[in-house]
Amino acid sequence: GDLHRPIGLTYKRLIDVVLAVSGIVLLAPLLIICYVLTVAMSPGPALFRHRRVGFNGKHFDCLKFRTMATDAPERLRQLIESDPAAAAEWAANRKLRYDPRVTAIGAILRKSSLDELPQLFNVLRGDMSIVGPRPVTDEELVRYSSAVKAYLSCRPGITGLWQVSGRSTTTYAKRIACDTFYARNWSVALDVKILIVTIPAVLLSDSAY
Repeated sequence: GDLHRPIGLTYKRLIDVVLAVSGIVLLAPLLIICYVLTVAMSPGPALFRHRRVGFNGKHFDCLKFRTMATDAPERLRQLIESDPAAAAEWAANRKLRYDPRVTAIGAILRKSSLDELPQLFNVLRGDMSIVGPRPVTDEELVRYSSAVKAYLSCRPGITGLWQVSGRSTTTYAKRIACDTFYARNWSVALDVKILIVTIPAVLLSDSAY
């Protein structure tokens, strides 16, 4: 695709900056409300930073509104020790459908994907793109094997093909296939299509879990 040509990268970056600035300005009241509610309903920092691998292998802190209690590891340990079914679910998926670590406001933010709004600042900083592959950790990137090069050729996105293809219901192999397809076939038209489908995909998602 055009992503590997300098014009593709420059053009995409320009669109990203315009969309990120517009998003921050338009959504400022919502950002402030989410920030205040996160702190008011659960003592601790409003933002959660998670180390991810980005464009050309550069690491960055992916920003989200904090959706878990500050004593999350302790809550998880207690649940796993007291509930064999939850322990088995955690061992299999590293995820829990009913997660005691998630705060009340955090559950709402996750369900609505509002927890990802701070990533607009990641886009502004150049860590991320509005549309791109799912930002992954070093451990996850290992699973990309032959697709690593395709992943590293893009800035990770707030939304992307994986998100409009069923999100949490997609298999890991399908996520990797989505990311690879996107990297090799990027165009402005593809970005526009993904953005158009993103909002209904988020609204119709049973959960972002």
